[in-house]
This record gives sequence, C-alpha cells and structure tokens, in this order.
Amino acid sequence: MKILMIAPQPFFQPRGTPISVLHRLNTLSRLGHTIDLVTYHLGEDVPIQNVVYHRMLKIPFVKKIKIGPSPTKLFLDVFLFLKTLRLLIVNRYDVVHSHEEAGFFGTLLAKLFHVKHLYDMHSSLPQQLTNFKFSKFKPLIKLFEFLENSTITNSHAVITICPELYNYVHAKFPSKPQMLIENVADNSMVFDTNKKQISDIRGSRNLKDKTIILYSGTLEPYQGIDLLIEASNIVLQQHQEVTFMVVGGHTEQIEKYQDMVRQKGIAPSFVFIGQVKPDEVKYYLDAADILVTPRIEGNNTPLKIYEYLRSGKPVVATNHITHTQVLNDDVSVLTDIDAKAFASGIIKILTDTKLKDNIVVNALKLSQEKYSYDAYVKKTMAIYEVLSNRKY
Repeated sequence: MKILMIAPQPFFQPRGTPISVLHRLNTLSRLGHTIDLVTYHLGEDVPIQNVVYHRMLKIPFVKKIKIGPSPTKLFLDVFLFLKTLRLLIVNRYDVVHSHEEAGFFGTLLAKLFHVKHLYDMHSSLPQQLTNFKFSKFKPLIKLFEFLENSTITNSHAVITICPELYNYVHAKFPSKPQMLIENVADNSMVFDTNKKQISDIRGSRNLKDKTIILYSGTLEPYQGIDLLIEASNIVLQQHQEVTFMVVGGHTEQIEKYQDMVRQKGIAPSFVFIGQVKPDEVKYYLDAADILVTPRIEGNNTPLKIYEYLRSGKPVVATNHITHTQVLNDDVSVLTDIDAKAFASGIIKILTDTKLKDNIVVNALKLSQEKYSYDAYVKKTMAIYEVLSNRKY
C-alpha cells in the first residue's frame, strides 16, 4: 500500500511516541509498503527504506517541544494540517495512518479524499489534558472527548498500544476493528548499533565494583524520579555498594535532580547520564544489576518495560496500572507507590538471589511468548489486512 503517515511529534527524538512511530515505519517498510511521513520541522531523519520525509514549514522560534499536550503543539498542528492537505492533493494514497491528535484532522482529510483511515492511538487525549496538568477546563476536555470519539467513529480501524487503552476503546466502540500492538520492537533493528562495551560504561565511571540500579526514560514528574530518590536514601543506609544510574532527561531536569541528591547528601551514589542514542540504551541495561521504574501516574505502559523484560535483569516497579498491564509478581517485584515500599523492593532483590533468578527467568519467558517482534509483525499485518478488506 501507499501510506500517508501523520506524526505530530518532533521526529526523530528519543521519547515515547516518536520511538513507537519509528517502529511502525520500519515494520511497514519491511512488509513492502511505501510511506510518506508528514511530521514537525524538529528532529532527525532516520534512514528507512521506502520511507520519505515531508517536514512542515520550519518555525524558527520553535526549537523544542515538551512531552504531552501544549499550546505549541496545537500551533504546529495547523501547519502540519496544511502540509498533509498539500500531499493529498498532489499524490494518491491507499491509507492515511495518523498518530495522536493528527487523527482529529486525519479522518476529515481521509474522508474528503476518499482514502481509508487508520488511527494509531497512543493515549486518550482528553485524559492527557489532566494527566499532564495541561487543563482542567471542562469545556476544553469535552471538546477533546468529542474530537476523539469522532476520530474513532470515522476511522476504518484503530491501533491501541496497551490493554488499558484497548479496553477503553472496546467499551465505547465495541464494533470498531482495533488491534492491540504493544511497543515491543528493539531499537537495534533500526539503528546502526554502537559497539560500546559494558566495561566502558562501568570502567569510565569507576563503577566496576558497584551494584548498579538503573532507571532509563524521561524525567517527567509522572515518572516518579522524586520517589526513586527518596527510596535510594533508604537503600543506601543498608547497602553502601549501590550506585543509582539515571539514563535520560534534559539538562534542566538533570540539574534539578542533581541538586536534590546533593541536598540529601547522596550525590556520590548517583550518576546522571542524560539522553543517549536509542541503540545505546541496551548497553546501559546490560551494565546494570537491577532495573527500576517508579512511575506514579498515567495509563499507558512505558516502552522501556518491554526492553526491561528481555534484558535478563531483575525489575522493580510500582504497583500501578501502567506497569501491571504487563508486569506481575512472577516477572518483577511490584511495590506500593511510596518511597519506603519501593526501597524495600530493591532491597529484596539485593538480598534474595533465588527471587532475583526466578523473576529474570520468568520475564524472559514472558517476553519471548507474548511480546516478541514476530507477534508485533503479525499484528501489524493483521490490521492492514483489515484495512484492505474494508470498503471505503
């Protein structure tokens, strides 16, 4: 098929939805489709066969976009709409494949040009308004609810990325064809992997004899980094050999948390790496002894959970719906959402070798049986088969 994909994100940057879009592109290309990607002016081109980039008009004063809903995104989406319209006028497509809020206008344009529409739903956008503390203004939330319902109603099919979202769509639109496709793909399938050795990560930071507890991901408030730092203080009172490594985050966020650990007197036990290339994350996971995810808010499963499962390392996570859609007590240590409980979970792994070994074995088994790339490809093929069989 000839696909017009609309991604209202800075693409590519190493953050949730852009990574998901990246693997959609790569897999659709491997399946023989050709894709025109319409996206923001920000980001880096990642060369993928059969994919052509079409960036919207460059806005000089917009140099970065925060994660989540924002007035800046809504402003940029106007120009994204115009770029999409131009491509639909010039070219003929079989499918408009829209991500996030691009579905709001993607369905309208698809209908106008008699093209099938696939909505790639990474979250419920009305929920995002409150989750990211963007607005509690009820008329605005109602408007987003209307737009989301209209998008799903007028799409030929829907992709959801986690069970919570799948159930949300199924409850409201039980007859709508949808496919749950978890973000399980491995970044090394797309990028030229940097052959960085594990010893480089440990050795260059004098951590060869340390037990590394690693967090990877963004440093947004909902990720629970404050909780992790509070928990680390408790862990370090019993285990001085531990070092907490944090991979990800922007400069301002890193400086904030560096100040926090300095004030608590635990700065020597923290290493803040900052953002790394997606293909390098695996090497930091390999260098670690324990992986943690202290998330406190949200509904969608973090992409890193699937990497964590296949890492061969024990995982400690908060007992939150974002995690428990995938994780359970057999494959991880789940804790209450407070610092004392999270610290206790980490200490369990540090002191109970049998528990650690059991959850690692079970996690690898779950990853291979349920969250493999083969399953990802089959589900992608299946939803596009639905599209090919649907009448306009």
